[in-house]
Amino acid sequence: MRLSELLRELPEATVWGHGDASFSSVVYDSRKAAPGAIFVAIPGLKVDGHDYLEAATKARVSGLVVQADKRVGWEGLASEAGIPVLEVPDTRRALATIAAALNGHPGRRLRVIGVTGTDGKTSLCHLLDHILTSTGEKSGLVSTAECRIGPQLLADTGRFTTPEAPELQAILSQIANAGCRWAVLEATSHGLAQHRLDGCEFDIAAMTTVGRDHLDFHGTPQAYLAAKGRLFEMLESAAPKDIQKTGVLNRDDQSYSYLAGVTRVRQVTFGLEQEADLRATAREDGWGWRLALTTPAGNKQVRLRQPGLFNVYNALAATAVCVSAGLSLSEVAAAIASWPGVPGRMQFIDEGQGFTVLVDFAHAPDSLRRVLELLRARCRGRIIALFGCIGEREKDRRAAMGGVAAKHADFTVVTDDNPYTEDRQAILDDIAEGLRAAGKREGHDFVVIPDRREAIAQAIGMAVDEDAVLLAGKGHETTVQLPHGVYECDDRVVAANVLQHLTGSGNG
Repeated sequence: MRLSELLRELPEATVWGHGDASFSSVVYDSRKAAPGAIFVAIPGLKVDGHDYLEAATKARVSGLVVQADKRVGWEGLASEAGIPVLEVPDTRRALATIAAALNGHPGRRLRVIGVTGTDGKTSLCHLLDHILTSTGEKSGLVSTAECRIGPQLLADTGRFTTPEAPELQAILSQIANAGCRWAVLEATSHGLAQHRLDGCEFDIAAMTTVGRDHLDFHGTPQAYLAAKGRLFEMLESAAPKDIQKTGVLNRDDQSYSYLAGVTRVRQVTFGLEQEADLRATAREDGWGWRLALTTPAGNKQVRLRQPGLFNVYNALAATAVCVSAGLSLSEVAAAIASWPGVPGRMQFIDEGQGFTVLVDFAHAPDSLRRVLELLRARCRGRIIALFGCIGEREKDRRAAMGGVAAKHADFTVVTDDNPYTEDRQAILDDIAEGLRAAGKREGHDFVVIPDRREAIAQAIGMAVDEDAVLLAGKGHETTVQLPHGVYECDDRVVAANVLQHLTGSGNG
């Protein structure tokens, strides 16, 4: 793409320097700078890309994109670089715009569904992808647990659920080039606030629930909700296609009133308690549910194999999305009934033992509470909870999770999650303090075992018939990230190996 073409995508840009340069890629990491690339300087939480403009120039990039309010850091370089320098109001927005353009605007060739919310969004994304595939549609999926086209897994996108715009647009391009008609994207509050999802050209946006999370980044609950709301705002400016723009909202959730006012596109509501377009009566059936759906497309009985009330809401949300998109209610209901669930989400590990072992991604106080309450209602024995807390996130959740475990579990094993650059022991101490504040005693009501593999063996080794062991926080993840290294730990694999040893089921 030549500079003249790129400027049509960025009408707000001011060009410093001369020459109609040509670009074949966009980068925001100076270590990836190379000839043919345009380097976008992103102000980050820890580092500022404007500090690396000279390094990018020395790598012979073909152009630079800089932010207007950072002029002190680049004004002198602009006259010396010998390459075009594009000044824009917001380099994050520009990064997404350039990435979409260089990839040929793949979102315009797809029907794009975005899912956001505090809890349940990964499960809803996977359920939607399963329904689309089951009804003969070809779909691509970008979620916390997996990125894939149909059954084909794509390369790991790294640490973030929502990849940075260049990676995300490249994935969308792969999905479109593979002949898919649909893309299902998990839209995090970070990704929305940082414009990583700009240019995805959403057609349907769905909300699960909104709780209290990521306040270390957003600052206030209002800012967090506003970030979620951007997904619905983007519907109005997205490219027109052969599908009506639709916002799918949870009528029972506290977010409804706000979100209903941020977009003028068609709205479809779902709920169990409030009047909504799609409703259901639900009764428990083993670990799953029997649902009687009432929808604008008719009524249907549905068997849902997954436990938890949030999965009932997800089934309603998925039905609302798919029926709004023109899929048959009968086909949608059949697909919901056949859904196997999400890797590492409410996943049972069964090696013939007499007690329950459950792996789940619950890594915040509310999600941990919900799964512990579910286990309490279903199990007659003790509940043994194992979890840690991720580093580099708000510290308040650590003691809060300890408090939740103190109230809802009989015994707690405190262990690693992903400390990242933080002191692992300090994180574990913060969780333990929450347990102590609730009157729990170390060695009697809880233990602290940093190595997650050892902790899993301890938790499962304590269990007897009719107990339940919850391995929470990691779900599908397969490694633990420490400040100075990584160790392998897939909760599902470790638990299965421990159980096979205990039951003798792995001896053939």
